[in-house]
Amino acid sequence: MLVPPKLQNESARLATLRSLNILDTAPEERFDRLTRLAKRLFGVPIAVVSLVDENRQWFKSCVGLDATETPRDVSFCAHAIAHDDILMIPDARADERFHDNPLVTHEPGIRFYAGCPLTVPNGAKLGTLCLIDVRPRELDDEDRALLHDLARMAEQEIAAVHLATMDELTMLSNRRGFEALAQHALNVCKRLDKHASLLFFDLNDFKPINDTYGHAEGDRALATFADVLRNALRESDVIGRIGGDEFVALLTDAQPAETQKVIERLQQALDENNAEAQRGYDIRFSVGHTDFDPQRHASIADLLEASDRRMYEHKQSQKSARGNARH
Repeated sequence: MLVPPKLQNESARLATLRSLNILDTAPEERFDRLTRLAKRLFGVPIAVVSLVDENRQWFKSCVGLDATETPRDVSFCAHAIAHDDILMIPDARADERFHDNPLVTHEPGIRFYAGCPLTVPNGAKLGTLCLIDVRPRELDDEDRALLHDLARMAEQEIAAVHLATMDELTMLSNRRGFEALAQHALNVCKRLDKHASLLFFDLNDFKPINDTYGHAEGDRALATFADVLRNALRESDVIGRIGGDEFVALLTDAQPAETQKVIERLQQALDENNAEAQRGYDIRFSVGHTDFDPQRHASIADLLEASDRRMYEHKQSQKSARGNARH
C-alpha cells in the first residue's frame, strides 16, 4: 500500500479548508441530495462527498457507508486530490497503491473507486465527490463527464458556505443557490436526454396571515410549506425559496405524468397538515409548471420565467373560481 502524498500547497490548502468551518458539521440536505443522486445515476452502493483534513478524510455526506471518517493514510480521496482530473481505480486489488489497503481487504471491500477533486476558487483541492463499488468496473467518457458535472455541483455547495446561497428561515437554497444548482442539474438532464420540469409556487393570501397573526406566524407558515415541499418531493429534486412567498423545484428525470403526481401528493400533504394544525388559517398555493424543452429553454432562467407566468395564470383562475362561487 502506498501512503498518499502531501501536496505542495498543503498548508494553504488546509487553511482554506479550515476557513470554511465545514469540518464536523451536521449533515446538510444540499450535500446529501448530491450523493443520493450520484448513487442513483451510477448504480453504485456508495457515494461520498469527502474532505481531506490533515490526518483524516471526513465525510460531509455519505450514502451507503456508516463511517463518518477514515485515516488519511488509507484514504483513496487523499490520492485523488493530487490529480487534476478524475482518479479512477477499476479494480483496487490489481493496483499496487491499494491492493493491501484495509478498506480493500476488509469492510467495505472496495474494488472500484472514482473520485473527482473538489476545487475552490483559489485553486485548493479540498476533497472529492467519489463513487465506490464492491465490484470492479470502469467509467466511459460520458460517465466521466457526468461525474464532473456532479462534482461541480458539490463545489457550488461548498462555495455556498461563503456565498450565502441558503435561505436561513427554510434551509432551502435561495435564488442564487437554486439557479446555480438547478442549472447544473438541467445540464445533466440535457446531456443524458432525461426529462425535467420546473414547478413555481406562490402562497395564496400570505399577506393576510402576516397582517392578522403577525410576522412570526408568517415565518412559521413559510417554514411549514418548505417542510411539506421537501417531504413531498423526491430526494434528488432541487428545491429553493426565491422570494418572500415564492418557492421553486426542478424535478429531474421526471416524466410529465410524474410531475402531476408530485403536485397532487404535495396538495394532499398540505391538506393533512392544515387539518392537523388548526392554525386558524390554511396554507394554500398556486403553481405553474413547465416541462423542459432544450429547443425553447436555453437556461434555468427561461424555465423560471415560463413557470412564473403559468403560476400567475393559475392564481388568477383560482380567484375567478372563488368569485363565481360567491355569486
